[in-house]
Amino acid sequence: MQGSLTSEQVPVPIGAYRPGRRDLSELARLAIPVAVVQVGMMAMGAIDTVMVGRLTPTDLAAVAIGNLYFLGMAVFGMGVLFALDPVISQAVGAGDDDAVARGVQRGGVLAVGLTVLASLLLLPAEPILGALRQPPDVVPIAAGYAGASILGVYPFYTFAVIRQSLQAMGKVRAIVWTVVVANAANVAFNWVFIYGNLGVPEMGAVGSGWATSLSRWFMLLMLLVVAWPLLRPSLRPFRPEAMALPPLVRLLSVGAPIGGQQLLEFGVFGAAGLLMGLMGTIAVASHQVALQLAALTFMVPVGVAQATSVLVGHAVGRGDPPGTRRSAGAGLLVGAAFMSVTAALFILVPEPLAAIFTDDRQVIATAAMLLPIAGVFQIFDGLQVVAAGVLRGVADTRVPMILNFVGFWLVGLPVSVGLAFWLDRGPTGVWWGLALGIGIVAILLLCRIRIRFGRELRRLVIDEPEQQQVSSV
Repeated sequence: MQGSLTSEQVPVPIGAYRPGRRDLSELARLAIPVAVVQVGMMAMGAIDTVMVGRLTPTDLAAVAIGNLYFLGMAVFGMGVLFALDPVISQAVGAGDDDAVARGVQRGGVLAVGLTVLASLLLLPAEPILGALRQPPDVVPIAAGYAGASILGVYPFYTFAVIRQSLQAMGKVRAIVWTVVVANAANVAFNWVFIYGNLGVPEMGAVGSGWATSLSRWFMLLMLLVVAWPLLRPSLRPFRPEAMALPPLVRLLSVGAPIGGQQLLEFGVFGAAGLLMGLMGTIAVASHQVALQLAALTFMVPVGVAQATSVLVGHAVGRGDPPGTRRSAGAGLLVGAAFMSVTAALFILVPEPLAAIFTDDRQVIATAAMLLPIAGVFQIFDGLQVVAAGVLRGVADTRVPMILNFVGFWLVGLPVSVGLAFWLDRGPTGVWWGLALGIGIVAILLLCRIRIRFGRELRRLVIDEPEQQQVSSV
């Protein structure tokens, strides 16, 4: 096909990635609502933190550790479902409606299996957290939060399947409305279960877990209702081939490395949270406040990354090699630009930002020391997540997982431990190690884009034997 590159050719010039107005406009149309959804999803956790933070530092730390444990058990499955990005977006670009439907239905099948796995892993929260030497006063409450979260695992995964599918189709309005309404519902559920209203006993941090599970069911049901006209062609009739084992295995072969990458990235922040637990309740609560703020801003480049992955996939599906590179360049430019703004805020006004989440002066003071460090790594964080999305759009998932391991686990985490405990830098030492790891991952992934986009790009077709690729770009 015209414009294709062979694997022997050198990487294309940097100028080939320069986006035009049309590329930026196309990205904005998809990325803005997707980013709103990402921020809305993270806002639910932030609201939980704010509402629990009005109780005690122990409750705040319990939500931090309980949510950390939940995500640690669930994040691999979330990454596996990201395999729907290249499969469905490339099928959309190629105009292959049957492949779109098979992809959506296979995502639903995977969601059931992933629910069973994550739910089983959530059950032993208390002994595991105790073995990890977390604060004794926090462990039972955090385990209660994790137990309450089991109810929300299935809607968590199934909502992700529908959301990824609609995003790949470029249909995101229903998701935006769902997340906006779900945030209001989450506040109401929190008010009932955390503080004990409408006849329900006061449950504190554990009540936040029940509220979150109910909110996830609310989101799933509302999205199904609102988006049903868009979803019906992909969900009905059910295709028996969606249950066929070989294509599911091939889909897993794409998704498992994404899940591994997500688990490695989340795991290093989880390990950082556990290191904070060794320093006491105030350190954990402060880490949670700073991490909530960093994660909230991070949701915008995550949304840009998902939109970029879709647009790159569309270009691959329709056989447009220049379009794949311009879409990649647009995503990287927008992600870095946004994070430059948030970096300035974290560096200039850390204390007022920390005070949004808690009244405890010790927690505010410690969090205010961590936020400027988060400001330092914001730009690299934006670049690395968008770069991963770019590579996901061409179904390049194994090498990014390896690069993630190198940056975070071979460099970032050991430096965190060394600075925090050997050099006695405490919480700030942990965060400086994270900053270094993020920077290395970003640089490695950008190099991978240069290499991968200088080779032939082919559409991923799950249903062909031995995962044969067609429609080369």
